[in-house]
Amino acid sequence: MVLFLLLIIAAIILGLIGAVAHGLFYLLIIGIVVLVLDFVYIVARGRHRRQSLLH
Repeated sequence: MVLFLLLIIAAIILGLIGAVAHGLFYLLIIGIVVLVLDFVYIVARGRHRRQSLLH
């Protein structure tokens, strides 16, 4: 859970810097990618736990 929260914070910070700073639009893109990958990670982890509980 700590990793999830740290990645969310990193994505928000990168997104804010990328949106505000002139010429750093790529940071906004990186922030969005990190955010999406973070959600994919948490969903995959949740599915894995559910399946291991069933067996």
